[in-house]
Amino acid sequence: MTFQLPRPSRRRLLGLAALGLSGLGASAVVAAFPDPKVIRRSAVAFGTVVSITLVDDGQGEIEPAFSDAFSAIRGIERAASLFDPGSEISRLNRDGRVDRPSADLVALVEFALKLAGASGGAFDPTVQPVWLAWKAARDRGEFPSVADLARAVALVDYSSLHLDTGSIRLARPGMAVTLNALAQGLATDRVVATVAGRGIRHAFIDTGEIGARGHRPGGAPWRVGIADPRDPHRTVADVALASPRFIATSGDNACTWTDDFSEHHIVEPWSGRSPRELAEVSVLASSGLVADGLSTTAMVLGREKGIALLALDPGASALFIDKAGHLTTSGSGAGIG
Repeated sequence: MTFQLPRPSRRRLLGLAALGLSGLGASAVVAAFPDPKVIRRSAVAFGTVVSITLVDDGQGEIEPAFSDAFSAIRGIERAASLFDPGSEISRLNRDGRVDRPSADLVALVEFALKLAGASGGAFDPTVQPVWLAWKAARDRGEFPSVADLARAVALVDYSSLHLDTGSIRLARPGMAVTLNALAQGLATDRVVATVAGRGIRHAFIDTGEIGARGHRPGGAPWRVGIADPRDPHRTVADVALASPRFIATSGDNACTWTDDFSEHHIVEPWSGRSPRELAEVSVLASSGLVADGLSTTAMVLGREKGIALLALDPGASALFIDKAGHLTTSGSGAGIG
């Protein structure tokens, strides 16, 4: 069985499709939109390239908006990056508690616990020990043993993650938290709010999860192509983003442990193994945080229970692709199709 390294980005939404540029590199933006009022800036964050596109219609503060937006992204990283040993989540996992947590970390943990309860534990922010067990086995070129997975799963218990006034705590030694399934979504929310605060009326945000405000030059909506999980250069659906609207995609091909996509970074918290029904889920929702969390949780729950979970966000809609490549949509919200 072959183990595959994680790809550069967790998500497969084709952000450039929002500009009608599927398949083109970032340098193509200027050529496709010679209008100097469309300004796009990119940076590395969350282990991928994030981009912010603003339309300068003379009503907002462009440069301060970019500065504030990237500062907001860095703030989420300081709260939730597992790769930064000084981040709040790294300190929580190392020390078992964080005192005086930031507003960003509190928002992430609050929603994580809400989603865990609503999904019956299908989403569990304390699943990090399972990831570590799979990574350690991959580094040895093996599968984790039954005993190794059992030990990791025994540490997964969202009810033992405590958010109190002034602190976030883990109840037992060895527990660890990951908020990777939420952080980019919250970052998108923060950026959209930040640029709006600077008077920007039209913006497209891609932190790995997508958010839109206003519309493209000329009045057309921002659009996003959802990629085929087995062919990332092919789109399977086109989504028009109303303002403001957010979309997130989770799938089995972002970080795979096996070459047949049967084992990957999304796992059932109760088994430590990956769910078998779905290859990809995209959720269109009222916020990036909600879209991000729902897409991951639906991957674990499967299509039927995933559809029921959409009730957490009235108006949300979703696209499901199963392992055989069959595509279905569901939800009251318009846009996916």
